[in-house]
Amino acid sequence: MAGWDKLQEIVRFEIIQRGEEGCNVDGFAEKLAAAGESHEALMEIYNELSALEVRADFPYEEPSDLESIRRLRPEGPRTLAVNLTDEQWMDKFYGAWLGRSVGCALGKPVEYWDYLYGKDGRPGWENIELWFRGADAWPIKGYTPGESTAREQYGLGLNDWSPMSTSETIQYMESDDDIRYTVLGLLLLEQKGLAFDSWDIGKLWHKNLTYSQVCTAETQSYLNFAHETSHLNGDKPDDWAVRQERVRMHMNPYREWIGAQIRADGLAYGAAGKPELAAELGWRDASFSHVKNGIYGEMFVAAMIAAAFVEKDSKRIVEIGLSEIPATSRLADDVRKAVAIAEEASSDRELVSRIWEAFSHYDAVHTNNNAALVAAVLVYAGDDFEKAVTTAVYGGMDTDCNGATVGSIMGAKHGAAALPKSWIEPLNDTLYAELSGFHPIAISKVARRSYEVFRKIEAEIIHS
Repeated sequence: MAGWDKLQEIVRFEIIQRGEEGCNVDGFAEKLAAAGESHEALMEIYNELSALEVRADFPYEEPSDLESIRRLRPEGPRTLAVNLTDEQWMDKFYGAWLGRSVGCALGKPVEYWDYLYGKDGRPGWENIELWFRGADAWPIKGYTPGESTAREQYGLGLNDWSPMSTSETIQYMESDDDIRYTVLGLLLLEQKGLAFDSWDIGKLWHKNLTYSQVCTAETQSYLNFAHETSHLNGDKPDDWAVRQERVRMHMNPYREWIGAQIRADGLAYGAAGKPELAAELGWRDASFSHVKNGIYGEMFVAAMIAAAFVEKDSKRIVEIGLSEIPATSRLADDVRKAVAIAEEASSDRELVSRIWEAFSHYDAVHTNNNAALVAAVLVYAGDDFEKAVTTAVYGGMDTDCNGATVGSIMGAKHGAAALPKSWIEPLNDTLYAELSGFHPIAISKVARRSYEVFRKIEAEIIHS
């Protein structure tokens, strides 16, 4: 039951994951090589890895339950006072949806091996610069060009699943998992309000997503959930806590990758101005498929998005995000390092090169390196929306995810009316999500629905 990849790759990534979690994995690479394609031998290695204990000298404390997470978080403003008119609120919700779409669309064509992992000894960010320079489009001032002399000169390319997201073709927000999960977050809050947990996430996915629409940790948990539930009977079993652990852990070496982090937005919009609540909603969602830093990534981003509807200082937004995750975690440590880099960087090139160098030991789609880049970009760019989304994509790694997250935060912060027309007009107020009722739909309409959900949740809190 390998799921996302072949069993050999699952075990290889599990070795990496267990090492990052603080376990001693000496000798396991050799065991993997000796196992070949033997299913029995590979599963023996996997089970041995699963039984490892975290080293006593591991310098981090990283729980996955909400009570322990909150025990280890710093002081912070759990809710922010704000007094906006309905029109001002609506402008911010529309700005958040537009900003997320802009950043996602910009980064989507370069979500490709050459920029995720680098090529020919060059880091991903350098290859992005080469692509835009080869198209006479540097510095980045618009969407990704579909052609560049870097294709012949350096062997660089674009992915082939984004035909409608280049500067020559863009007419709307093309379907993407980063947008799809935002829509699912909206649907969940419309249907459940605050009365949901990780069980409901599984049911939501099985009802609305096909198996081919999920990746990495989401693939593994989607598959595991099918083994822990009845398709015909939707009642949560009494032992869901035990089953949940199997859903998010079994054959899932991607449990600290970026998949949960990109799912924060639709939930966080419903908790605008309430970073603690947004982080809790992120925790409920992430706990279906992730643990530890994989969960913290969604909580961190959710808190930042919720804060951005009220707080104007980008560094303070990052600090509020950090106030909702354990200060004792690798993610908190990495974000603090990234903020220090941002405060010292004299150019976007210096910023992205130093972030890449500092965090390239992680997989390109891990939570920590991408969250670090997001935080650094927010601090570095200040109030400049274009500078923020373009630098987020320039940094390489998971380009569309980082562009979307930064765009969402900056869009919520500034509101739609303040966003550059050169970025939002090509989208024609339209997104496609490959979900029933949202393919296509007006971006302004989903923004309106997010605002209505926000008001619904406010009333729910008042009457609880």
